[in-house]
Amino acid sequence: MEGDFDLADLKRRMQGAVNVLRTEFSGLRTGRASINILDPVMVEAYGSPMPLNQVATITVPEARMIGVNVWDRSLIGAVDKAIREADLGLNPVVDGQNLRIPIPELNAERRQEIVKLAHKYAEQARVAVRHVRRDGMEHLKRLEKDHTISQDEHRQYSDDVQKLTDGFVAEIDEALATKEKEVLQV
Repeated sequence: MEGDFDLADLKRRMQGAVNVLRTEFSGLRTGRASINILDPVMVEAYGSPMPLNQVATITVPEARMIGVNVWDRSLIGAVDKAIREADLGLNPVVDGQNLRIPIPELNAERRQEIVKLAHKYAEQARVAVRHVRRDGMEHLKRLEKDHTISQDEHRQYSDDVQKLTDGFVAEIDEALATKEKEVLQV
């Protein structure tokens, strides 16, 4: 009976959603340049979207500047466009095969935009966790319908899945609160 329902797998998938959120948060800038800011940037290259770090070298030559050295000269326009359209508030300056990206000072308005983006990322993570929960609950219904587990086991597993979900949603909310505080701190 235990082998049919894998709570550990649900936990692993929910943890994956939280890990993605943490990665996205590391890309939200606070006021200093960081190569992680460009993590969400996907470049249309060779017919498919690719992460920026697979078509260029990203460096931080100074505290308020990011350098992007594009390996293939023909992709410079695509990289420039991808960075501008990534909704990061960055305006790259093309310089030959490189892009210089000045990091603007965070004004109150920009901080609010970043907080809104953080809320959006957190909501996407919550939705992902809830999808995993839904998959688990549907699996339990099938197992009960197929008489693999009893009604009591179904109830017990459902409670376990809900506790797991609540725990991960709380972790997401905590990460959001921390990031919000970090962004709003002047």
